[in-house]
Amino acid sequence: MNANDNTPAGEPKARKKRQRACPICGKPRDELYDPFCSRRCADVDLHRWLKGSYVIPGASATLEPGDEDE
Repeated sequence: MNANDNTPAGEPKARKKRQRACPICGKPRDELYDPFCSRRCADVDLHRWLKGSYVIPGASATLEPGDEDE
């Protein structure tokens, strides 16, 4: 056992699951829709991804000759 706790030596401490709020509305999360509180908030998030509201930053791609979109 470790000196500071009751876990046997070599075993990692159990991590407590932090209770975070729904990222859309701030209400408590629901296990069924985790990390959201409801289907509505999950759908709102999906809609934001699909319409391009969320953007992952990255380097701009430059087109090479012959890389034309078909």
